[in-house]
Amino acid sequence: MSRVILYDYFRSSAAYRVRIALNLKKVDYERRQVNLLEGEQRSPEYREVNPQGLIPTLEIDGQRLTQSVAILNYLDIRYPVPPLIPAAAAERAHVVAMAMAVACDIHPLNNLRVLKYLKGEMGQPQEAVDRWYAHWIREGLAALEAMAAPRAGKFLFRDGPTGADLCLIPQLYNARRFTCRSTISRRCCASRRMRMRSKRSRPRIRIDRRYPHESGRQHQQGHGRP
Repeated sequence: MSRVILYDYFRSSAAYRVRIALNLKKVDYERRQVNLLEGEQRSPEYREVNPQGLIPTLEIDGQRLTQSVAILNYLDIRYPVPPLIPAAAAERAHVVAMAMAVACDIHPLNNLRVLKYLKGEMGQPQEAVDRWYAHWIREGLAALEAMAAPRAGKFLFRDGPTGADLCLIPQLYNARRFTCRSTISRRCCASRRMRMRSKRSRPRIRIDRRYPHESGRQHQQGHGRP
């Protein structure tokens, strides 16, 4: 059986979700870096892998999967322990809705290509770009907290991590890069196990303080499960 391959970028929120899932499910995998800042995702070579030119792509079981939420769903079926999406219909819909609130409503508005377009093509100063980012983060996380409240425990849904938490953790990481804080972070990484899996999947970067929102590099690029 061929090894699982994740086309990855250390600071990609969508790839971060998949790394956490692979680590939680103890799947051995290889990371192949695609540098988004240098535009490698738009190269003809990578377009053959993923026609959208987006990160992540997961090669597994002879398949080439794209879109992080779809990949999480595949992994949850393929490796059912630990489960990331509840089996009961109503609970499943609730968790998926929270995951999509991040992946479909918050993240796309603050994606790197959107921020670069605002600053480059639209000519917006960094201060305006930062305000844009902060507005959608605060509005989106406030809504997510209200969605989670009726059924939340240590995590967004009861006392175990779900796909919703896997979407939330990278979003909080990026929010902190832009100094956006939210009370919902108290529900994130509640248990030691989830803290460790998130930490092992977390990008290790050094920020250039002259350009805090655009610079950074990975200290190490580990392959597979830590």
